[in-house]
Amino acid sequence: MIRVLVADDEALILAGIRTVLGSAPDIEVVAQASDGRTAVEEAVRHRIDVALIDINMPVMDGLSAIDELRRRAPGVRSVVLTSFGAEPNVVRAVQSGMAGFVLKNCGPEELIRAVRAAHDGEAYLSPAVTRMVLGMVTEPGRRREAAERLAALSPRESDVAYLVAEGLSNAEIGRRLHMSETTIKTYMTRILAKLDCANRVQAALLVRDAGPRA
Repeated sequence: MIRVLVADDEALILAGIRTVLGSAPDIEVVAQASDGRTAVEEAVRHRIDVALIDINMPVMDGLSAIDELRRRAPGVRSVVLTSFGAEPNVVRAVQSGMAGFVLKNCGPEELIRAVRAAHDGEAYLSPAVTRMVLGMVTEPGRRREAAERLAALSPRESDVAYLVAEGLSNAEIGRRLHMSETTIKTYMTRILAKLDCANRVQAALLVRDAGPRA
């Protein structure tokens, strides 16, 4: 059973997330919090596996709470909850290498999938978050460096990387390239290692910085 903490200062969202996760047979919400400080204390006290933490919370913001949680309980896997109104903080989280991002308005299946992926040690980033970040982050002057790093990829790895930069999920990339989702996951592992990126959003930003494919 995956033991989960949910932290959000909006009572309705908190209740909705608990209801969704409670419908999964392998997930149990064992703790909740409405501020970052309480989230850290509850996560440590209940020995949770996965923390779903909102970015914007009182007392201590979500990203600071996750940083402290890493120090006090490094085994906990954290997934950031965010909305389209929190763009600057999403950028901060992406740049820090945080692996999990889910939009608050995502569907029930995606939320459950994100928790399971985090528990399994995988990075889960909503395709919608990828598209959002790509549309607002700009880092001028990086084209040459980005192109040099992308040159390390094989032609097929490049195919996958450029589709990631379009905001496609692994399943969508698999359909586009006529490959299984499992194969795409394998390619993603290689791509992230070669590009020295912590997650698919960082890889997508690198592809974007490199400019159109030759």
